[in-house]
Amino acid sequence: RLRGGGLLVVGTPLAWEESLPHLTYVREHGVLQFIHTYNEHKNRECDKLLWGEELEYTILKIDKKNKTVKLSIRGAEILDQLREREELHGRSDNRKEACAWHPEYGAWMVEGTPRMPFGGFVRDLRRVELSMRLRRQRILAALKEDELAPTVTAFPLMGTKDFTDPPTEAGGPVSQSEYCSDKLINPHPRFGTLTTNIRKRRGEKVNIMVPLFIDEKTHEGEGTEEDLEMVKVSGLDLHVPKRDIIHMDCMAFGMGMCCLQVTFQCRDIKESRHLYDQLSVLTPIMLSLSAATPILRGKLANTDVRWATIAASVDDRTPQERGLDVCASSHKGQAQWMAGGGKRQLPKSRYESISCYICNCKEGQDPQSSLNKYNDIECPIDEVTYATLKGGGIDEPLARHIAHLFVRDPLVIFGERIHIPDTAATDHFENIQSTNWQTVRWKPPPPGSGIGWRVEFRSMEAQLTDFENAAFTVMTVLISRVLLAFKLNLYIPLSKVDANMASAHMRNSAVEGRFWVRSHMAVPDSLPEGDDGDGNELMSIYEILTGKGTHYTGLLPMVFAYLDLIGCDSQTRDKIRKYANLLEKRAKGELPTAATWMRNFVRNHPAYKKDSVVTQEIAYDLMRECADVGEGRKVAPDLLGDVKIDLVTTNGAYEVPLESVPITAAKRDDLLRKYAARAEVSKEMGGLVADGWLDEKVERSRSGDVPETLLTEHDTCACHKSPRCAKSPSQASLMKKNAKELSELKLDEDSSSEQ
Repeated sequence: RLRGGGLLVVGTPLAWEESLPHLTYVREHGVLQFIHTYNEHKNRECDKLLWGEELEYTILKIDKKNKTVKLSIRGAEILDQLREREELHGRSDNRKEACAWHPEYGAWMVEGTPRMPFGGFVRDLRRVELSMRLRRQRILAALKEDELAPTVTAFPLMGTKDFTDPPTEAGGPVSQSEYCSDKLINPHPRFGTLTTNIRKRRGEKVNIMVPLFIDEKTHEGEGTEEDLEMVKVSGLDLHVPKRDIIHMDCMAFGMGMCCLQVTFQCRDIKESRHLYDQLSVLTPIMLSLSAATPILRGKLANTDVRWATIAASVDDRTPQERGLDVCASSHKGQAQWMAGGGKRQLPKSRYESISCYICNCKEGQDPQSSLNKYNDIECPIDEVTYATLKGGGIDEPLARHIAHLFVRDPLVIFGERIHIPDTAATDHFENIQSTNWQTVRWKPPPPGSGIGWRVEFRSMEAQLTDFENAAFTVMTVLISRVLLAFKLNLYIPLSKVDANMASAHMRNSAVEGRFWVRSHMAVPDSLPEGDDGDGNELMSIYEILTGKGTHYTGLLPMVFAYLDLIGCDSQTRDKIRKYANLLEKRAKGELPTAATWMRNFVRNHPAYKKDSVVTQEIAYDLMRECADVGEGRKVAPDLLGDVKIDLVTTNGAYEVPLESVPITAAKRDDLLRKYAARAEVSKEMGGLVADGWLDEKVERSRSGDVPETLLTEHDTCACHKSPRCAKSPSQASLMKKNAKELSELKLDEDSSSEQ
């Protein structure tokens, strides 16, 4: 797998107090493990382009009668079922289109990825949507009749009253939340330990504050002096009255969100570092375009994206590291073990935008790629780590990056994996690396894997349909190729990138926001007087994508220039054009982001009282609508324009083998008699024999004659929301006539299932 570092260790995770004496050892040996990996693979070259994406699913339980929707705490059970079916029914001769399933933080979540990475060919771009559709099919086949699995970023009722199935009570020793139960956490011991240790290292519960969307009746009948006290919003330079805050207090609010991430294997270490820097500039742009988080804890938020919420949900910084002149009483006797003594000021959470570029372009001699002027924000480093890295032969920009990661402590240490050889494992390095959740992640080769240097693009939000998720994935891949093939330069000061991240959070920023970009991605031979080609300016995302004036070409024209350059086939071009149109129409305001679409759905709902509150009834209708749109059972021109999603059903979710094992003579004779009778009925009706072979259960369901059912692999009933697709009158009448004749002949209703 390209993801590397994301696999769960089997062992005993240490409690925070138990891990304290080992923190320094893990940090020190993590650095040594990186140095060994770097020296072993620094000359590795000519790796092929391999890439993959990962997407998470939310499992929901619905009650149609009472119109309620809740989190279904069956993630682990469904995960086991998916993995078992993958092994039983997956193809051994072609695993490229197979799926892989992974646990996620939430007990209601499942993550799906392609079993094998996509390759470096144009045709692979068309495989993405097919792979996503296959995963959706298979997860639908694992659901109960009253469950949904929409690809939404955040469950709107998280942390409200009675929002889980089975019911849970808020609180517990792990998160100590006022709103959520510890039973929401994945049962693997790593996740509970991670949650507890973040809280204990911080010295208190996490404190997430997101601005509330103020509607006409939001504060009707409310108001005290305490409510009007100004408080700072999480992750943004914004203060609002306390009553205008959506408050959350545990890791589940953030790590329970779903997203879309893309990982690339690069040719060599140089390309990986260059791509890391260039893609980091684009993370706020793609975050804004993929915005899908307008509702938190049952209320409309005044932001559209998830990032600041997650950042606050895993913020393990001590009070002193956050700049407060206090020391947590629980930290007495602990600071000596912590990185920086637990008091080095850290301006950002562990989950944030990057704080330094890492590409050592032309050893810093090129004035238009020298990192000295672009790394213009505070980037604290661990000095001891930095000195060790420099002594191990690591160049200054990369040493600074790793030393910046190592201002953090390891959060989950497994007792069985402390004393391990630094030349054969990277557990301690990954312990720090994998819990620095930044907008892009630079990933060294895992030991003994054959995988090369990689970059992970992490900012995008999960979309409702496989078409949209594929569009963002494919366009990210193509932009990465354009950056490399055309030798583009996207560098802007990181202070501008952070400003862009703040802008991406604002409502409807995809249309109304302005983002800093480099004025010349490709510096022309001649420039106007006074223009050194190194400037940056504010642009709309529409301008960033399509171009501005004669000096800025735009990303989309460059993508199509690249496709022409490499000789892209027409079928792939048509698919990419649809993907590009989605992004362009969103940026132009012709189509909304998922966040805007959801917000409009709530505000136009008959039960909405213009008070910012999303009730159970509204959330139920919204989640069903999201699932219907994602599965192609409802056309959504207000979200997708003229794009129609092909129906996703559980029928054919798994491969059916062409069996040759002989059946009994009695069963053979019975089948032949039944299907001979069907053929006669078809011929008498003036139809074709093949028309009588229509899948009776599915076709009768589509015509409305039987309850909604579908057939899963091996034709077992899944009872999962079959659509009622219209058929031509002749086909429908023939199918009904067949059903009648077969009934009169007393044929088995399930005869088609036996075939």
